[in-house]
Amino acid sequence: MEMRTVLFVDDDKLVLSSLKRGLIDEEYNKLFAESGQEALSLLEKYEVNVIVSDMRMPEMDGLTLLKRVREKYPTVVRMVLSGYTEINTLLTAINEGEIFRFITKPWQMEEEFKPAVRQALEFYNSREHSTVEK
Repeated sequence: MEMRTVLFVDDDKLVLSSLKRGLIDEEYNKLFAESGQEALSLLEKYEVNVIVSDMRMPEMDGLTLLKRVREKYPTVVRMVLSGYTEINTLLTAINEGEIFRFITKPWQMEEEFKPAVRQALEFYNSREHSTVEK
C-alpha cells in the first residue's frame, strides 16, 4: 500500500512543533502549515489524504479552509484540532466542513490524537478500497 500523507495546520508554532515531536514514529508522511493559505499551497503540490486543522487562525479560519478543501479535494478526510469548544462553532464545523473528528486542545497524544489520525487514514483507505471494487 502506498504511503499516506497527513497535513497538520495550526498558526501556533508550538503546537506544530509538539505535533512534529509526538508523531515522529507514525508511519505516514507528515506536512505542516502555519496558515490556511500555506495549507492550500501544500494541497496543490502533494497528494494529501487527511487534513487536521485548527479552527481559530488569522486571515483564514479553519472552517473556511476545510470548506475549500471539501470543495476542491472531496476525498481528503477532514479533522479539527481546536481549543475552541463553543457548541455552535462545533456544529457548524461538523456540518459545513463535513468533519470526520473534532479533537479538543489540549489533547492526549497516545490515547486520543494518534488513534484518531489512524482512524481517519483507515476511513480514507476503506473508502478508496470500496470505490476500487465497484
